[in-house]
Amino acid sequence: MALMVVALVSSLVNLSVSSGGEDIALQSQVFNLADVASYALDDAQMTGVDYGLLLQEEEQRGGETVYSYSWLQRQVDGWAEPDTSGDMFAPQQLPPGVALELELEEAPVVELSLDETDYEEDDEERILPQVVFYSSGETTVGAINVRKVDDGELLWRIEWDLLGRFKPLRRGLADEEEF
Repeated sequence: MALMVVALVSSLVNLSVSSGGEDIALQSQVFNLADVASYALDDAQMTGVDYGLLLQEEEQRGGETVYSYSWLQRQVDGWAEPDTSGDMFAPQQLPPGVALELELEEAPVVELSLDETDYEEDDEERILPQVVFYSSGETTVGAINVRKVDDGELLWRIEWDLLGRFKPLRRGLADEEEF
């Protein structure tokens, strides 16, 4: 059932019907990230294999910065793309004009860019996820802020605790706080 919900939310990412289509697509990506993270933690507990979330900031041609996230699975020889669940763990790219900001318990703000001088394509095992979903049922405590690039406005905040309880919050507020 949870897999079906995540697949449905994933399919909404491509929805773009009006001027609000971009907002709907972004909301869908935020909920997808939270849902897949919950699934990754559950799967880690059932299989005994840790998962990781890697958030990245990449400069595209033309100088535009785009933010993306991908899922990793701990292998014997390091972190690699998950070999299960098909498209659920597919890398996702946020629309231009939207930035990600990661806050972890041990570090207030985590750098997302991968300096090309530090990493080469053949050196993927050195790329480590910033957030780890352990098979013990615990995860790195933190939050992801989704902001507008141009003015820094907080659009969404995904918070989670040690036990992986994820809460997507529009503008960083719980529903009752919005009014």
